[in-house]
Amino acid sequence: MYTFDLMPEIKYSKDYMNSITIKKDFAIFTQQPELSYLDSAATSLTPRCVVDKIIEYYEQYNANIARGVYDLSEKATAEYEESRRATATFLGAQEEEIIFTSGTTMSLNMVAHGLQHTLKDDANIVVTAMEHHANYVPWQRMSRKLLVESQKDATKGDDIFRVVDITSDGAIDTNDLAKKIDKNTAIFALTHVSNVLGTINPVKDLVVQARKINPNIIVIVDAAQSAPHQKINVRDLDCDFLALSTHKMYGPTGVGILYGKKERLEQLEPFITGGEMVARVSHKKTTYKPLPYRLEAGTPHIAGVIAFKEAITYITNISFDVIHAHEQELISYALTELSEQFGDNITIYGPQKPYDRTSLLSFTLGNIHPHDIASILNTESHIAVRAGQHCAMPLHIDTLGIPATARASFSIYNDKNDVDTLIVGLKKVQEVFMK
Repeated sequence: MYTFDLMPEIKYSKDYMNSITIKKDFAIFTQQPELSYLDSAATSLTPRCVVDKIIEYYEQYNANIARGVYDLSEKATAEYEESRRATATFLGAQEEEIIFTSGTTMSLNMVAHGLQHTLKDDANIVVTAMEHHANYVPWQRMSRKLLVESQKDATKGDDIFRVVDITSDGAIDTNDLAKKIDKNTAIFALTHVSNVLGTINPVKDLVVQARKINPNIIVIVDAAQSAPHQKINVRDLDCDFLALSTHKMYGPTGVGILYGKKERLEQLEPFITGGEMVARVSHKKTTYKPLPYRLEAGTPHIAGVIAFKEAITYITNISFDVIHAHEQELISYALTELSEQFGDNITIYGPQKPYDRTSLLSFTLGNIHPHDIASILNTESHIAVRAGQHCAMPLHIDTLGIPATARASFSIYNDKNDVDTLIVGLKKVQEVFMK
């Protein structure tokens, strides 16, 4: 059990974050008014404005993009490219540096596949112990390929694929990072925010530290958990690539964003080839279109990409300052109340200070399996939480030494009543197992 530092009382500049007001934007609460949705780290709920935009596409200009010379196709294409412009502005990037994909997982795999041809035999790859599988497995697989191609002894595998330790309070161990990165480190992949620990990593500082050791290192950032909660400027972070998913930030499922510095994107071998990404195909040779289109093969999730612009507008209208203040108050309240109500029987993983973490918490409750916790919360209290390893098995098994955790994650449509409901629900869980 941790003892948490309390956040100072937060005064809001506007009343928009009133839970009754904000919940009106999300139709699911009309259908399920008793729902306490505490799984936004997996998938956030979708506001009406985003749903309306999806319907608008299908009802008013349902056509493929960049292929037709008729009004419907030109309208769809214009809306699609407007979303690219909005995304570029949102992240502080150029339009040609924004690639639309199917999600963070696809984006990171695109980068891993596309960079393989650039790696030398003596290269190594560095990740952190807190990575989601999507930012761990592709690099691990790439390292195995390097091992085979370099014809090194199999025992050298750990020297090629290096995992940076974390500290006892859930931060990246910068001393270990300094040991793991060297002049031959080709890739450093890290998460901006841990989807298990809630840790907010100081990416900008870590990039500086890595580049001091190796100026040529390629830095890849998984921003799936940070993008809904804080302002991101890719120029300021100085990362080479950054990936996120729109379904975690009030947008549709099936859409992802890959940002890359122009010179880095041009290095990538296309992951998928086919329609729209080619400039010319002959029996002997294929040439590709310029960025961003050379990395966008086939028909995309047009409605989803177009609707993401509405999610960006929705976030911008509320503002990250208000979102952050609201979520910080919630996580501070949750950490304090859970600790007081359950004492030594609850273990909450990650930073001890609320302002060092995002609005999620992973925990165990006595000897009760997290799957049982989630199941009982659902059936008894209509509370939705995540249970398992959260696609971070190395972190759970190898680092924390536990089989699983339960995870509650908060968003703009949650309030202190949801925290209180969770506490009542967890007490019911304990009662069930006491019997």
